[in-house]
Order: sequence, then C-alpha cells, then structure tokens
Amino acid sequence: MENSEGVKIESTVVTEEPLISALDIALFVVIITVAYFWYFKRDKQSSSSEKKPYTIQPSSLSSIEQTSNSSFIKKLKSTGRSLVVFYGSQTGTAEEFAGRIAKEGARYKMKGMVADPEECDMADLVEMKEIQKSLAIFCIATYGEGDPTDNAMDFYEWLQNGDADLEGLNYAVFGLGNKTYEHYNEIAIYIDQRLEELGATRVHEIGLGDDDANIEDDFVSWKEKLWESVCSHYGIEETGEESNIRQYKLVDCSEVLPERIFSGEISRLKSYENQRFPFDVKNPYLSKIAVNRELHKSGDRSCMHIEFDIDGSKMRYDTGDHVAVYPKNSSELVDKIGELLNADLDAVFSLLNTDEESSKKHPFPCPCTYRTALTYYLDITSNPRTHIMKELIEYASDPKDQEKLKLMASSTPEGKKEFHEWILRDNRNIVHILEDLPSVKPDLDHLCELLPRLQCRYYSISSSPKVYPKSIHITAVLVNYTTPTNRVNKGVATNLLAQLIPTNDELPQPTIPIYIRRSQFRLPPKSQTPIIMIGPGTGLAPFRGFIQERDYARKEGREIGEMVLYFGCRKEDEDFIYENELQEYVANGTLTKLHLAFSRDQPEKKYVTHLLEQNADELWNIIGEKSGHLYVCGDARSMAKDVHSIIVKVVMEKGQMTNSQALNYVKKMEQQKRYSADVWS
Repeated sequence: MENSEGVKIESTVVTEEPLISALDIALFVVIITVAYFWYFKRDKQSSSSEKKPYTIQPSSLSSIEQTSNSSFIKKLKSTGRSLVVFYGSQTGTAEEFAGRIAKEGARYKMKGMVADPEECDMADLVEMKEIQKSLAIFCIATYGEGDPTDNAMDFYEWLQNGDADLEGLNYAVFGLGNKTYEHYNEIAIYIDQRLEELGATRVHEIGLGDDDANIEDDFVSWKEKLWESVCSHYGIEETGEESNIRQYKLVDCSEVLPERIFSGEISRLKSYENQRFPFDVKNPYLSKIAVNRELHKSGDRSCMHIEFDIDGSKMRYDTGDHVAVYPKNSSELVDKIGELLNADLDAVFSLLNTDEESSKKHPFPCPCTYRTALTYYLDITSNPRTHIMKELIEYASDPKDQEKLKLMASSTPEGKKEFHEWILRDNRNIVHILEDLPSVKPDLDHLCELLPRLQCRYYSISSSPKVYPKSIHITAVLVNYTTPTNRVNKGVATNLLAQLIPTNDELPQPTIPIYIRRSQFRLPPKSQTPIIMIGPGTGLAPFRGFIQERDYARKEGREIGEMVLYFGCRKEDEDFIYENELQEYVANGTLTKLHLAFSRDQPEKKYVTHLLEQNADELWNIIGEKSGHLYVCGDARSMAKDVHSIIVKVVMEKGQMTNSQALNYVKKMEQQKRYSADVWS
C-alpha cells in the first residue's frame, strides 16, 4: 500500500508542476558526476593493484616523501654507505655522539649516516645484511624512570613486540645514563640484549656512559675500542685520514627577505606571531608571565614563584606534570663572542648539510642572524666536549694554544687530566676558552656548527589544574655561582625568568615559550588513599599541587586520605617556602602532618632523612598496614638514595622481613606505582 500511495502522490504532483524542476536537474548532475569519478577511480586503482599487488599508492606528495625518507636502507644503498648510526636522544647529547661516530667512519672506509629511529622504518634492519660490511650503531639514552626517549619509543616497542630475524645484522650499542638514577642505562642494555636475541651479531661490547661522572670520557674510551673491534671484525685498517670535515656549508643569506628569516622560533617560521594548537616540543606556547614573586624571606639566595598564563591556549596539564621552558642566552655573553671573533653578529646566514640525503638539512632553524643563533639556538654556557677542542686546533695561531688544545683533545691520561681540570673543574664555557686562549679565532659559522643546541629546561609543576586551570606554577631557585677562575656563571633559564617581571595591565606582559611534558608522578586514583610526600627545598613543588588537589576534593565533600609531608630547608626564617600555605592546610585538616627539618637552625645539622628515621612507625603504618603511596622529589645524588635506604630499613624492622624480602617489597611498591620519585642530579 505504501508503494502504491507513493506512486499516486507522485502522479498528482506531475499534473500540477513541470515534469523536471531545476533542483531535480542539479541533483541528477551531481549524482552522475560522483558515480563517474567513483567508477573510474575504482577501475584505475583496480588496474594499478593488479600491476603492483604489494604496493600502496601514496595519496600526496608529502606521503611520497615520507615513504622515501623512512627507508634508511634505500639511502644507504643509493649513496654507497655501509654505516648507519641511530640515536635515541632527549637533550641532544646522543645525537651529537651519533654524528661524531658517523663522521669518523670515513677513517675506516665506512661512509656513514646519522638516522633518527622515529623517522625510519626500523623493520628495514632485516635488510642490513644485503649491504657488504655493513654496521648499525645505536647511541641510546635512558630517560626518566627507565624509559626510552621520545624519538626511540616506537623502536623500543617494535623490539619488545616483534620477532624479526636479524641474522646478518652487525651492531654495537652505546648507552647514555646517570648512575644516580635506579634504572641506569636500562634502555641501552635492553636493546643490546634484544638485538642479540633476534639473531644480530654484536661487533663490540656495549658502552655505558655515566652523565653523573664524565660521559665524554666514557664515550671517547668506548669509541676508540669500538674502531679496534670494527677493524678486527671486517679485516680493515684505519686510513689515518683526519675526519675534520665540515658537515654543513655556509650560505650567505644577506638577500633573503626579512619575513623569511628566523628570529628565535623553534621550528615553524613566525610561530610566535601565529600560534597554533597543539603545543609541544617543536611548537611551544608563548606564555605571559602572570606572577613572579620572591619566596625567600631573607638571605643571599633567591627562590622564585612563577605563574605562566595559559588562558585560551587549550593547554591542559595534570598534577605532577612538568613544564618545559625555552631559555635564551644573555646578550652579554653573545656580544662577547662577537667581540672576541671580530664578527658581525647581525649578518644573515644559513648552514646547509653537505649530505644531500640527510633528513636534517640545518643544525638549527635557518636562515637567521648569528646573534639569533647564539641567543636562541646554541648552548654557549656548558662545558664543551673534547671534539670541539680538536676542531679548534686549526684556528690557533699561537703554538702554545695549539698544543694545549691538542693535549685536551687527546685520549692520553695526560690529556684527559688536562681536560678534566681546565674545562670541567674550572667550569669553562666556550666564551671562557676564547678569552683564555686569545689566538684561537674560529670562523663563527664553524663554531655555530660545533656548539650543541640550547635545550629547554624542565620544572615540576607546583599547582593543580583543579584549582588553577588557566595557569601553571613553578618554583625555581636562581642559579648563580663563582667558578675557580673567579668568573660568575649564571643559570640560563632562571636568570632569564628573574628578569621577566609582570608590569601593570597597560603595558605588554613579558612572555616565554613553554610546553607541557607528561609525567608518571601521579596522585593515587582514590582520594582516600593515604600518602607520604618527601620534598626538601624546591622538591616541595609537585607536592604543593598534590595538596591543592586533595584540598579541592575535601571542599567538594569527598573523603581524603592522610597526607604527611616531610619538608626541609636551611633556616625557618630564611627559606621556608610557602610557609603560610602549608600551615593553613594543616589548620583545615587537608595536611595531616607536617614534619619540618631546618638544617642550620641548630648546632648539629638536621635533615628530612633524620625525621624519617625517627618516624618509622608512621611510615610503616601508611606504606605497610594501609597500602599507602610514598613520593620523593628532589636531589637524586644523595637525598633520594638515603630515603630509599631508610624505607628498606623500616620495611625490614617493622615488617619483620629479611633484607632481600624488604628490597623485594620496595621493588613491588615501585612497580605498583606506590613508590614514585621525581628527582634530578
């Protein structure tokens, strides 16, 4: 009946209106057009798939480039290379080491290339055996609590989940870690072992670099023995040729239009003028400084409470996350380099990779002025590594300066001693070296190629998004210290932040680029779970956010568990930061107990570790009997280690366990995220 009625209605309409309306014609044309393109596109794809059954046709030029770039094997074969050096880097050091190895390969008749595993199809490792006398080297850093770096995460997961046959792959691994952390070089060790399990051949034993000691020395020593093993494995000899070949060539950009010149942006040109969400490591958010106030009450040290305005940015953070701050070098140091080298810092230039196959065309955003490069992109305040000493030799006109550089660049015991004393102990940066070796006058473009990239600085966020959704707070100590050569070194980020003081609303507020880095340092899912927080000094920062979040829950009427805070500083009337806030949280019941240690307010020094030992019953009651969580934030080198030892001792005594049982108990707490550390060295 419905169909019949439909026909009748249609017939009636036809008698009253024109047979075909303009709308009908338009719809008909659209339908025919869509059908035509769908049919012939399908037919074309079908015929293509018949001709090439195992290929996927890229849909755009960018896809073509991405597919091409991801195959490092094709690059090796097309350019006659046999050495590829992969890096897993968070701060740039592993990438730098990878570049040095690839460069030295020429001395052993192994043309090399550097590769970012994030940009490569690592499954192509199975094809390395097709290249005669090939070698894959991995410079891999361990980051955080035994995690791979961001750019090595996919490769790490591929190794974990895959079972590729890597027989015929020759490899070596150098790890970058820090012995003050529990998971020392864990990722590099895993990769070294996993590659062997999958059938690959280890050409040289793994190297483990310790950034808490002298990672440069560890790397150089390992690298020298690596090449000995390579020569033995492949039956080759060193050519003896020096590898001081420029990786980048200088391009004069004086004719480039001003709007095409970088002025400090991290990646995208004009990104600070035209901000686009999402914001990340390559696209930071230019945040206004809303608050910048002093926390110390007296004394000659400074600790800043800083609030970054993120209103309207769409940025979201969780309590316990970190914020990355992009600093810039002081104009005083930048100008000094210009004076020492008699260089025009406002000249516009670019550095272009001489390796046309490299995915990294420039060492930093180019074109830009030398002033911009030295201010925003290059690290001019850290201690230069030995390879920079080696590259500076040719620029020394005084034989004495030349010999000193040669000695420090060598791997002899005398050379290592001189480098350690003159560079590391005396804390010289590149500016100090150019001042103290006045005959050394490197070309400024070469110096820009040699210096490492200026890295962002990470700070624990000291606020809760529940309470402060439109701002991010940090707590930062101003870094200033005098070196053995009587120079004053200043922390790059904190000294910049100290100058960014908000003014009245009529004037533009100071800004700085930031982005949020996610953390595993988290409150328990249930607000009723009791917690212990141990954070002397600025280690209090994330716990301020924890307390704010629990206080917010309490005000909402939710039940919250016990919160016990151990805080320590030098003197109560000097550097007891956030004192009023903490006392208020104690008064309203959010903070159950506040244990305070003022180390210099009495003849014998008193630290939070002493208080922990005195409160063993309380510790065990929360982490043992009530299955609570324990958090540590602060110095990794001594404080965090001492806390760990005390916790193991408490578990032994109060839990009536043996030493090995107590260690296993604490280890299980860590695995369950009931024992978390946010520490630095």
